[in-house]
This record gives sequence, C-alpha cells and structure tokens, in this order.
Amino acid sequence: MSRSAHPAGPRHADVLPEGHYSAPAADLNALDPKVWAQTVTRTEDGSVSVGGIDVSALAEEFGTPAYFVDETDFRARARAWRTAFGHDADVFYAGKAFLSRAVVRWLDEEGLNLDVCSGGELTTALSAGMPADRIAFHGNNKSVAEITRAIDVGVGRIVLDSFQEIVRVAHIAQSLGKRQRVQIRVTVGVEAHTHEFIATAHEDQKFGIALADGQAAEAVRRALTLDGLELVGIHSHIGSQIFDMAGFEVAARRVVSLLAEIRDEHGVELPEIDLGGGLGIAYTSDDDPSEPHEIAKALGEIVTRECEAARLRTPRISVEPGRAIVGPTAFTLYEVGTVKPLEGLRTYVSVDGGMSDNIRTALYDAEYSVALVSRTSDAEPMLVRVVGKHCESGDIVVKDAFLPSDLAPGDLVAVPATGAYCRSMASNYNHALRPPVVAVRDGEARVIVRRETEEDLLRLDVG
Repeated sequence: MSRSAHPAGPRHADVLPEGHYSAPAADLNALDPKVWAQTVTRTEDGSVSVGGIDVSALAEEFGTPAYFVDETDFRARARAWRTAFGHDADVFYAGKAFLSRAVVRWLDEEGLNLDVCSGGELTTALSAGMPADRIAFHGNNKSVAEITRAIDVGVGRIVLDSFQEIVRVAHIAQSLGKRQRVQIRVTVGVEAHTHEFIATAHEDQKFGIALADGQAAEAVRRALTLDGLELVGIHSHIGSQIFDMAGFEVAARRVVSLLAEIRDEHGVELPEIDLGGGLGIAYTSDDDPSEPHEIAKALGEIVTRECEAARLRTPRISVEPGRAIVGPTAFTLYEVGTVKPLEGLRTYVSVDGGMSDNIRTALYDAEYSVALVSRTSDAEPMLVRVVGKHCESGDIVVKDAFLPSDLAPGDLVAVPATGAYCRSMASNYNHALRPPVVAVRDGEARVIVRRETEEDLLRLDVG
C-alpha cells in the first residue's frame, strides 16, 4: 500500500492492513482518565457528564458541534505547572494553543505569564487585563505595527527571530524612547521526534537563527551593540507533542555552550534561558506524557549540570506549555448523522462537524480517541472512522477507533483532548460556522466564545 501524500489529505481512501490499529478496549463504556478531563465521568444512567452537567443537557442548550472546557481541570493544570517550576522560573502559557479572554483571566489568577505570536493575541491578552510585562511576543515575521504596539504597551520580552528583526525592533524601540528586553531564538539542530511540520529546531525551517556557522553568535554581537535592546537571554524551541526529554538535553547543552561563548567573547552572562514548550499530551491510551513536576525536575537538572560544567551561573529558566495545559481539558461533542458500513473494511460514522473544527488529523496525521457519551452500550465493538460533513475525502476526525456496533443517528459522541489547536485552527470551510467554546465548572456552564452565525459570515462578505 502506498504511503505517499495524497492531495486530498493523509490517509485518503486507503485500506490499512490487518492489525494496524490497537485492539478494542475491554470496556467501550470506560473513560480513560489519561485522555479525558478531570471532572468527566459516567453518570448512573450511562451518559457522560462534565463539571456535574450531563452532555445531553449541554447538547440541548448549546448545540453541536461544540467544545466543552473543564475549567476546574484547566486551572489545576495551570497551577501544577506554576507549582512545579516555583518562583525561580517563569511559566508562559503558549496562547496559540487556545486563547480567549476568559482563558487570559484564568491564567492571570493562577499566576502564569502569557506567550503571544500575533497582534490579535496581544489585543486579546491586554483586553482581558493581562499585565503587559508578563507577556512575551514571538513570531518569525512580526509587522512594524505589531512591534510598535508591543514595545509601546511594555511587553516583558520580544523574541527576536532574524537579523532583520534585530535591527527593526531596536530602531522602533529607540524611536519610542525605550529600551526593549529581548531574547534571541536560536535553532539548535535538534531533530525532535515529532511530525515534520511541528519539529522546529532543525536548521531547514523558518524559525530562529541557526547556531551553525556562528550565525547565532553574530546575532548576539549585533544585539549587544544596539542601544534600543536589552538582551536578556537565549530562546530555544525544538518542536511539539514531544515525550522524550533527550532532545531537550541536547538543546540545553548547545544553548549553554552559546552562553559560555557569549561570556568569553563579550564578558556578559545572560540571565535567562527559555527552553520553549512542546511537551506531549495523551490523545490515546497509548500515549504516556510526563507530569509537570517530572518535567521541571528534569529540565532544572539538565540546565544546572550543563552550566556547572561551563562554569556559568545557572540562568533563570522559562518554559512555554500550551497544549500541555489546555489540550486535555476539553472535548468536542458531536451528533452522529449517518452510519455507513463498508463490508470487510470499516464503518464510516459521519458527525455534524469535521475538519473545520479539527484540522489536525488531516494536517498532522494526528490520532484521537472517541467515545459514545449519550448512553452506554453492551453491543460488540466495530471498527469505525469518524468523518465530518465537509465536501472533502480527507475530512477525517478520528482515523480508526472502536465504537459500539449499535451506534445510530442521533447518538452523541465525544472526542477528548481537543482543547489545543482545534478552535484556534478552526475554519469556515464550506462556510461552516465555527463552534462555540463552553466552560463548565461546578454545575454551571457558560459560553466563553460564542458560536458563529450566518450573519457573521455575511457581515464580512461586502458583496
């Protein structure tokens, strides 16, 4: 069978060999706590609830498809990261995973900082009251307007991504009569064990300035000579959905080596090192992510050991978890529309959403779990592919999973671990209306991002 890319998307119209998928779970009604949010449980009548509210009631009130965020779980995860790293390190939530004004307020209340990478994310953060000095601004091609506003409002850091940006930020800061705190993002040549499109520290990609051939060292030299900049550290990000700490160890070693080179060449010991984010979460029961305290301990030991070897003071560590906080806290709720068995292959289960609310399966070949949540079933498991309603063969939500064989139109199914990148990357493909985001906590549910309407679509269409 060919594994080459198909223009309609990955896994288009293929027939996978026997045994390519995991065996069905012993109990299809069970909910693995690794992939479901903290307050998600089965009720006595067999349906699923979150935050004390039955999903059937949520579907009736808010419709489907919809994203439901367990606010209790989100806050607990944010707090766990803050506690794990303590007061001698900084935790920046990566807003690109999912950002709304409610989320910004939760982060502020739980003591986390915020990483943004666009003017829109910055506007959202400021409008919700996040102090500007607790915001870091990323991006490989920040506009003059974005840089100007970031400096003007006093963001805590701007992460410089190119030689042009070093000069651009310095010039704008000087014109505003300010000295901007900056870090330089370096690509350290580490091949993270992840999908090609989300591996970001190998040299053949758009982010950062390469360590190779002295480019990063030259970037540091230039930044140190410009009056508009206060260079405070080096930034490294090796990719996303990573479970193996080995990549971070190599990256830290190379960044610390650069810090030592800076000290020897310029007599300056930079006080900060940002190791980025990218820690993986459990999308299926086969995934085994580390806990925040394990990650904090490992990263702290790695940086301390490398700095001691280089006879450097240990810099203040920053990390940027986004997916690791919000990803597991949400699920997407769908209603089943059609059930189409293909004899000898699988059954196609079509739901009322699809690639417009979760592009990750088509884009990254991502794997997800799925469960029948409006009732329990003792029926035999059947191999299914959960697909959307879009006019696209690559419109796949869950490539291969098992659901009860008595699944029928009108049943509710839920896909867990959709808090990160699903709503953020949602689209209006086929003029679909992007779903709402509903926060649930202690028996109360409230919309934090409303469902789009047809009026919203037409408002942008000037005719």
